[in-house]
Amino acid sequence: MAKKQEILSLSDAMAGLPKDFAFFADHFSTSVQPQLAAREADRVKAVTRQRNFGIGGVLLAVAIFAGFGMFMPEDGFIFGGFIGVFAAIGLWAWGSMQLNKLAKETKLMLVEPVTSEFGMAYQLTPAQPAEINGFRSLGLVPSWDRSKYEDRLSGKRNDTPFEFFEAHLEEKRTTTDGKGRTRTTWVTVFRGQCLVVNFHKKFNGVTKVFRDKGMFNIFGKLAQMGKSEKVKLEDPVFEKAFEVYSTDQIEARFLLTPDFMERLIGLERAFKGKQVRCAFSGGEMYLACEGANLLEVGSMYRKMDDLGRVREMLVDFAAIFLLIDAMSQRLTPDALRVPGPNS
Repeated sequence: MAKKQEILSLSDAMAGLPKDFAFFADHFSTSVQPQLAAREADRVKAVTRQRNFGIGGVLLAVAIFAGFGMFMPEDGFIFGGFIGVFAAIGLWAWGSMQLNKLAKETKLMLVEPVTSEFGMAYQLTPAQPAEINGFRSLGLVPSWDRSKYEDRLSGKRNDTPFEFFEAHLEEKRTTTDGKGRTRTTWVTVFRGQCLVVNFHKKFNGVTKVFRDKGMFNIFGKLAQMGKSEKVKLEDPVFEKAFEVYSTDQIEARFLLTPDFMERLIGLERAFKGKQVRCAFSGGEMYLACEGANLLEVGSMYRKMDDLGRVREMLVDFAAIFLLIDAMSQRLTPDALRVPGPNS
């Protein structure tokens, strides 16, 4: 496995970021870094607590395993192992509470300066965003029975309104065995990022773009419902990578340039995700990408003011902002006036 590149200086941490992120260097040195350094002793204490509880959990699991095995020779080892594992996990979770709390506080110390500078609102654990219903109605995410949301960003990026949030959607499934016993499980149907960008101009039709999964492309099949027709892309590379459906073939071909499709693939890499899909409807672009959490502080076993932690957070912000910049530059109100067949 490749070793993670060491961040040696603040200039290394800021390298390659958009120019309007330059403010963060001074702000970090004068405000953020001192706040983080002041909590270093708390981090060391919380890490030590987690480790001690982890060791204690292992010892407790072994003791339970041996105890049940001694007094219940037949099934004791199995039962004791089961109880021991749960006891160890519970003790580890209890010992991790302080470190988890500090991780959230660290995240806010890094996120708030950026959102404040750009005039954006941020919620760590928001209620269900209304926009998620648009994703469902457009077939970008499936239906769900239980949901959880994180990291909601809302505001404007260069006068382009947007909403960004992370969603974890689960479906409740109940099965019955041959003896009539029922079992209920929760299955993740979507975990990733959702982005809605408003372009101040309504699209003529509804266009949907999905990663091509062949016969297993459930989302693509859903998209075919109604008046949508499959759109043939001009570039054969993207024709193999995506399936596109639209109610307006002319507008779809105007929107889905090779440059735009390339950005979609680049977004998967930037978001560390997969199965990116989007839709143009009304005056908005809805984009969903399955992937790992963004805007996270990383391992709390690193120093509080570790510059690698700082860079990872800023790179995640930049990935979101650069996508909005790219789309808003391409999809200006004037550009969205798609030429008609007689123009």
